[in-house]
Amino acid sequence: MSFYPSYLLCLCLGVLCVVFVSFWNAQWRGGFAWDGTGKQFNWHPVFMVTGLVVLYGNAAVLYRVPLTWGQDKTPWKLAHAGTLLLALLLSILGLCAVFDFHNAQNTPNVYSLHSWIGICTVALFASQWVVGFAAFLLPWSPVELRKLIKPTHVWMGAIILVLSIISCISGINEKLFFSLKGNVNGTQPYAKLPSEALFANSLGVLIVVFGLVVLYILSNQGWQRPEPNHDGEGYRPLQHEEH
Repeated sequence: MSFYPSYLLCLCLGVLCVVFVSFWNAQWRGGFAWDGTGKQFNWHPVFMVTGLVVLYGNAAVLYRVPLTWGQDKTPWKLAHAGTLLLALLLSILGLCAVFDFHNAQNTPNVYSLHSWIGICTVALFASQWVVGFAAFLLPWSPVELRKLIKPTHVWMGAIILVLSIISCISGINEKLFFSLKGNVNGTQPYAKLPSEALFANSLGVLIVVFGLVVLYILSNQGWQRPEPNHDGEGYRPLQHEEH
Protein backbone atom coordinates (compact mmCIF):
# COMPACT_ATOMS: atom_id res chain seq x y z
CA MET A 1 0.00 0.00 0.00
CA SER A 2 2.97 2.35 0.43
CA PHE A 3 3.17 2.53 -3.37
CA TYR A 4 -0.15 4.30 -3.83
CA PRO A 5 0.63 7.66 -2.17
CA SER A 6 3.62 8.05 -4.50
CA TYR A 7 1.59 6.95 -7.50
CA LEU A 8 -1.25 9.33 -6.61
CA LEU A 9 1.30 12.14 -6.30
CA CYS A 10 2.66 11.19 -9.73
CA LEU A 11 -0.82 11.34 -11.28
CA CYS A 12 -1.68 14.66 -9.62
CA LEU A 13 1.60 16.26 -10.68
CA GLY A 14 1.07 15.05 -14.23
CA VAL A 15 -2.40 16.59 -14.38
CA LEU A 16 -1.05 19.84 -12.91
CA CYS A 17 1.70 19.98 -15.53
CA VAL A 18 -0.85 19.70 -18.36
CA VAL A 19 -3.20 22.23 -16.74
CA PHE A 20 -0.39 24.71 -16.11
CA VAL A 21 1.10 24.56 -19.61
CA SER A 22 -2.36 24.87 -21.20
CA PHE A 23 -3.41 27.77 -18.97
CA TRP A 24 -0.12 29.59 -19.53
CA ASN A 25 -0.53 29.57 -23.30
CA ALA A 26 -4.25 30.31 -23.18
CA GLN A 27 -4.02 33.14 -20.63
CA TRP A 28 -0.79 34.93 -21.56
CA ARG A 29 0.15 33.73 -25.06
CA GLY A 30 -3.20 34.29 -26.82
CA GLY A 31 -4.67 30.80 -27.11
CA PHE A 32 -4.41 28.20 -29.85
CA ALA A 33 -4.80 27.93 -33.62
CA TRP A 34 -3.06 26.25 -36.56
CA ASP A 35 -2.52 29.26 -38.80
CA GLY A 36 1.21 29.98 -38.76
CA THR A 37 0.93 32.64 -36.04
CA GLY A 38 2.09 32.61 -32.45
CA LYS A 39 -1.11 30.77 -31.56
CA GLN A 40 0.15 27.80 -33.52
CA PHE A 41 3.43 27.88 -31.66
CA ASN A 42 1.47 27.61 -28.42
CA TRP A 43 0.63 24.01 -29.28
CA HIS A 44 4.33 23.16 -29.10
CA PRO A 45 4.82 23.39 -25.32
CA VAL A 46 1.42 21.80 -24.65
CA PHE A 47 2.13 18.77 -26.83
CA MET A 48 5.71 18.36 -25.61
CA VAL A 49 4.91 18.56 -21.91
CA THR A 50 1.86 16.31 -22.28
CA GLY A 51 3.54 13.72 -24.47
CA LEU A 52 7.26 13.80 -23.80
CA VAL A 53 6.96 14.17 -20.02
CA VAL A 54 3.53 13.32 -18.57
CA LEU A 55 2.40 10.42 -20.77
CA TYR A 56 5.93 9.08 -21.02
CA GLY A 57 6.38 9.11 -17.24
CA ASN A 58 3.03 7.47 -16.59
CA ALA A 59 3.74 4.76 -19.15
CA ALA A 60 7.06 4.08 -17.44
CA VAL A 61 5.44 3.39 -14.04
CA LEU A 62 2.43 1.45 -15.37
CA TYR A 63 3.90 -1.95 -14.51
CA ARG A 64 4.58 -0.84 -10.94
CA VAL A 65 0.85 -0.65 -10.11
CA PRO A 66 0.16 -3.69 -7.87
CA LEU A 67 -3.31 -4.12 -9.37
CA THR A 68 -1.61 -5.26 -12.59
CA TRP A 69 0.34 -8.01 -10.83
CA GLY A 70 -0.83 -11.58 -11.14
CA GLN A 71 -2.81 -10.80 -14.29
CA ASP A 72 -2.23 -11.63 -17.93
CA LYS A 73 0.56 -9.31 -19.04
CA THR A 74 -0.65 -8.91 -22.62
CA PRO A 75 -3.18 -6.11 -21.97
CA TRP A 76 -0.61 -4.24 -19.87
CA LYS A 77 2.06 -4.69 -22.52
CA LEU A 78 -0.31 -3.14 -25.04
CA ALA A 79 -1.31 -0.35 -22.63
CA HIS A 80 2.36 0.42 -21.96
CA ALA A 81 3.30 0.45 -25.64
CA GLY A 82 0.12 2.30 -26.63
CA THR A 83 0.62 5.07 -24.07
CA LEU A 84 4.20 5.51 -25.23
CA LEU A 85 3.06 5.60 -28.86
CA LEU A 86 0.52 8.32 -28.04
CA ALA A 87 3.27 10.24 -26.22
CA LEU A 88 5.53 9.91 -29.27
CA LEU A 89 2.80 11.07 -31.67
CA LEU A 90 2.06 14.15 -29.53
CA SER A 91 5.78 14.93 -29.42
CA ILE A 92 6.02 14.73 -33.22
CA LEU A 93 2.93 16.93 -33.52
CA GLY A 94 4.60 19.42 -31.19
CA LEU A 95 7.64 19.52 -33.48
CA CYS A 96 5.40 20.03 -36.51
CA ALA A 97 3.74 22.98 -34.79
CA VAL A 98 6.99 24.80 -34.10
CA PHE A 99 8.56 24.04 -37.51
CA ASP A 100 5.44 25.25 -39.34
CA PHE A 101 5.39 28.40 -37.22
CA HIS A 102 9.06 29.13 -37.86
CA ASN A 103 8.69 28.57 -41.59
CA ALA A 104 5.64 30.84 -41.75
CA GLN A 105 7.51 33.58 -39.89
CA ASN A 106 10.81 33.07 -41.77
CA THR A 107 12.49 32.17 -38.49
CA PRO A 108 15.54 29.87 -38.59
CA ASN A 109 15.03 26.34 -37.34
CA VAL A 110 17.20 24.22 -35.04
CA TYR A 111 19.73 26.85 -33.98
CA SER A 112 19.29 26.84 -30.19
CA LEU A 113 20.57 24.37 -27.63
CA HIS A 114 16.96 23.74 -26.61
CA SER A 115 16.04 22.64 -30.14
CA TRP A 116 19.08 20.41 -30.43
CA ILE A 117 18.30 18.62 -27.17
CA GLY A 118 14.59 18.38 -28.01
CA ILE A 119 15.07 16.84 -31.44
CA CYS A 120 17.67 14.40 -30.13
CA THR A 121 15.25 13.40 -27.37
CA VAL A 122 12.38 12.72 -29.77
CA ALA A 123 14.70 10.80 -32.11
CA LEU A 124 15.94 8.64 -29.23
CA PHE A 125 12.36 8.13 -28.05
CA ALA A 126 11.25 6.98 -31.52
CA SER A 127 14.20 4.60 -31.79
CA GLN A 128 13.52 3.27 -28.30
CA TRP A 129 9.89 2.57 -29.12
CA VAL A 130 10.63 0.78 -32.38
CA VAL A 131 13.38 -1.37 -30.86
CA GLY A 132 11.28 -2.10 -27.77
CA PHE A 133 8.28 -3.12 -29.88
CA ALA A 134 10.37 -5.40 -32.07
CA ALA A 135 12.33 -6.98 -29.23
CA PHE A 136 9.76 -7.30 -26.44
CA LEU A 137 6.31 -7.37 -28.04
CA LEU A 138 6.72 -9.43 -31.20
CA PRO A 139 6.13 -13.07 -30.18
CA TRP A 140 8.85 -14.42 -32.46
CA SER A 141 11.55 -12.20 -30.98
CA PRO A 142 14.39 -14.49 -29.73
CA VAL A 143 14.98 -14.61 -25.98
CA GLU A 144 18.69 -14.09 -26.54
CA LEU A 145 17.96 -10.84 -28.39
CA ARG A 146 15.88 -9.63 -25.44
CA LYS A 147 18.74 -10.43 -23.08
CA LEU A 148 21.14 -8.49 -25.27
CA ILE A 149 18.93 -5.42 -25.69
CA LYS A 150 17.45 -5.17 -22.19
CA PRO A 151 20.34 -3.36 -20.41
CA THR A 152 20.51 -0.70 -23.11
CA HIS A 153 16.71 -0.44 -23.19
CA VAL A 154 16.59 0.15 -19.43
CA TRP A 155 19.41 2.70 -19.47
CA MET A 156 18.04 4.54 -22.50
CA GLY A 157 14.60 4.80 -20.92
CA ALA A 158 16.00 6.73 -17.97
CA ILE A 159 18.11 8.94 -20.24
CA ILE A 160 15.09 9.84 -22.40
CA LEU A 161 13.05 10.87 -19.36
CA VAL A 162 15.85 13.09 -18.08
CA LEU A 163 16.40 14.62 -21.52
CA SER A 164 12.65 15.24 -21.85
CA ILE A 165 12.65 17.24 -18.63
CA ILE A 166 15.74 19.20 -19.69
CA SER A 167 14.15 19.95 -23.07
CA CYS A 168 10.92 21.22 -21.54
CA ILE A 169 12.38 23.44 -18.83
CA SER A 170 14.96 24.90 -21.24
CA GLY A 171 12.12 25.60 -23.70
CA ILE A 172 10.07 27.37 -21.03
CA ASN A 173 13.06 29.50 -20.11
CA GLU A 174 13.82 30.32 -23.75
CA LYS A 175 10.20 31.30 -24.45
CA LEU A 176 10.13 33.65 -21.48
CA PHE A 177 13.37 35.32 -22.54
CA PHE A 178 12.00 35.84 -26.07
CA SER A 179 8.55 37.02 -24.97
CA LEU A 180 9.18 39.18 -21.90
CA LYS A 181 11.33 42.00 -23.26
CA GLY A 182 9.99 44.98 -21.35
CA ASN A 183 9.53 48.07 -23.52
CA VAL A 184 9.98 46.15 -26.79
CA ASN A 185 6.57 44.45 -26.76
CA GLY A 186 4.77 46.14 -23.90
CA THR A 187 5.50 43.46 -21.33
CA GLN A 188 7.48 43.62 -18.14
CA PRO A 189 11.01 42.22 -18.53
CA TYR A 190 11.66 38.70 -17.37
CA ALA A 191 14.06 40.02 -14.72
CA LYS A 192 11.13 41.78 -13.00
CA LEU A 193 9.36 38.42 -12.56
CA PRO A 194 5.90 39.43 -13.80
CA SER A 195 2.99 37.10 -13.15
CA GLU A 196 3.55 35.17 -16.40
CA ALA A 197 7.17 34.50 -15.46
CA LEU A 198 6.20 33.30 -11.99
CA PHE A 199 3.55 31.00 -13.42
CA ALA A 200 5.78 29.55 -16.15
CA ASN A 201 8.68 29.10 -13.72
CA SER A 202 6.27 27.21 -11.45
CA LEU A 203 5.39 24.98 -14.40
CA GLY A 204 9.09 24.19 -14.78
CA VAL A 205 9.33 23.27 -11.11
CA LEU A 206 6.27 21.00 -11.44
CA ILE A 207 7.88 19.21 -14.39
CA VAL A 208 11.08 18.60 -12.43
CA VAL A 209 9.20 17.32 -9.36
CA PHE A 210 7.06 15.05 -11.57
CA GLY A 211 10.20 13.57 -13.10
CA LEU A 212 11.77 13.02 -9.70
CA VAL A 213 8.65 11.20 -8.44
CA VAL A 214 8.65 8.96 -11.54
CA LEU A 215 12.32 8.13 -11.06
CA TYR A 216 11.72 7.45 -7.37
CA ILE A 217 8.93 4.98 -8.18
CA LEU A 218 11.08 3.24 -10.77
CA SER A 219 14.08 3.00 -8.45
CA ASN A 220 12.19 1.41 -5.55
CA GLN A 221 13.12 -2.29 -5.66
CA GLY A 222 10.11 -3.31 -3.58
CA TRP A 223 7.68 -1.93 -6.15
CA GLN A 224 8.93 -3.93 -9.11
CA ARG A 225 6.46 -6.30 -10.68
CA PRO A 226 7.06 -9.93 -9.58
CA GLU A 227 7.85 -12.21 -12.47
CA PRO A 228 7.16 -15.96 -12.56
CA ASN A 229 10.26 -18.07 -12.92
CA HIS A 230 9.21 -19.53 -16.23
CA ASP A 231 8.79 -16.04 -17.65
CA GLY A 232 12.05 -14.64 -16.32
CA GLU A 233 13.14 -13.44 -19.73
CA GLY A 234 9.78 -12.04 -20.75
CA TYR A 235 9.03 -8.47 -21.53
CA ARG A 236 9.73 -5.85 -18.88
CA PRO A 237 8.43 -2.30 -18.91
CA LEU A 238 10.63 0.68 -19.61
CA GLN A 239 13.31 1.11 -16.97
CA HIS A 240 12.45 -2.22 -15.29
CA GLU A 241 15.65 -3.88 -14.10
CA GLU A 242 16.07 -7.61 -13.83
CA HIS A 243 17.07 -9.32 -10.60
